[in-house]
Amino acid sequence: MPSGSATKAVLIHFAGPDAPGLTAKITRILADYKVCILDIGQAVVHESLVLGILVEVPAGRESATLRSTVKTALSNEAHVLGLQAHFTTISEDRVKHWEHGLHHHHFIITILGRTITAEQLARVSAIIAAHGMNVDRIDRLSGELAPVDEQANACVELAVSGDPSREPPMRAEFLATAQELSIDIAFQRESIFRRNRRIFAFDMDSTLIQGEVIDELAKMAGVGDEVVRITESAMRGEIGFDESFTRRVALLKGLPSQRVHTLVDSIPLADGAERLIRTLRLLGYKTAILSGGFTFFARSLQQRLGIDYVHANELEISDGVVTGRVIPPIINGKRKAALLAEIAAEENVSLEQVVAVGDGANDIPMLNLAGMGIAYRAKPVVRQKADQSISCLGLDGLLYLLGVRDRDLKPHEPTITAV
Repeated sequence: MPSGSATKAVLIHFAGPDAPGLTAKITRILADYKVCILDIGQAVVHESLVLGILVEVPAGRESATLRSTVKTALSNEAHVLGLQAHFTTISEDRVKHWEHGLHHHHFIITILGRTITAEQLARVSAIIAAHGMNVDRIDRLSGELAPVDEQANACVELAVSGDPSREPPMRAEFLATAQELSIDIAFQRESIFRRNRRIFAFDMDSTLIQGEVIDELAKMAGVGDEVVRITESAMRGEIGFDESFTRRVALLKGLPSQRVHTLVDSIPLADGAERLIRTLRLLGYKTAILSGGFTFFARSLQQRLGIDYVHANELEISDGVVTGRVIPPIINGKRKAALLAEIAAEENVSLEQVVAVGDGANDIPMLNLAGMGIAYRAKPVVRQKADQSISCLGLDGLLYLLGVRDRDLKPHEPTITAV
């Protein structure tokens, strides 16, 4: 670190067209003159390089020649490389401010949508600035920010630092702004766990699949409207899950089991579900379905997607018809959280390394227990209580929250061959 009058800190800034070997040539000059590097950062945007290096140089008069020689050598090399070079002496107060900033808490803000616009970036960065936080780095994780394909993803990740006490009000502002601008904004604390999650647990109905199995069964039984009303009330948290579930299942009494199993092929997966699960398996994650729905459907998904764990409700069938009862225990919100903890213990994984995804009130306990709880296309009460809320993209958009870039996955994406 700089030591007052004995040394000076100088920020060297290079900018210009990027090319292989630029950083190597610049840092070689610093190495040859034994210059101490305190900090370094580089970014390339549309083939344009920005490189900043904070160095420590001797401050005494006897070292003036050395400082001049280093500056000349770097300036000459920059000219050869087609770069502009600027040298700025950094005051002792600014160096101390920088050193203090090394101890700030760090956060990751992820903006997700079908496109990312200047207005959206301006609004998000204004919130960051208003809370006294600093943007340290910006990365584009998606292939493009304004893709032609309306179903493509767009994502920008901002690394910021600042006072952790600002986290709660920032989360509230981000949630309101995301709804207003029709985007998703995720706010995470940077930690060793963020890129080292090990388990993903999913609710099934209206999360991993596009619909509610029990509602579809109710339509078959001719009690669709009545069951939907009970379902919606339960998902809003107005009545307990066990009561609502028991009442709904009772209305299915007499439904032929043969008709029940036809649903397996009629309810589609959620957008991006196959890509997400395929990628999680590629990366070595364990996956689980923790559902208040039924095992017959959950098991079919397990076989289709390669899910590791499945816990759901067992619909009682006798003499080829639904009895109107469920075999206990009922998988409710409390049970989901307990099962999540059991799976983490079995896999010898910290709950900080667990991601839970759901949409209803009965998912809140497991969302709050997991290291990262994600409300996916969820009811308002769930969005407010979960760590993250994702509504604009498909399930594969969750990969961005792990820091996965589109280009990381391209070599592993299945190839579609024209017929």
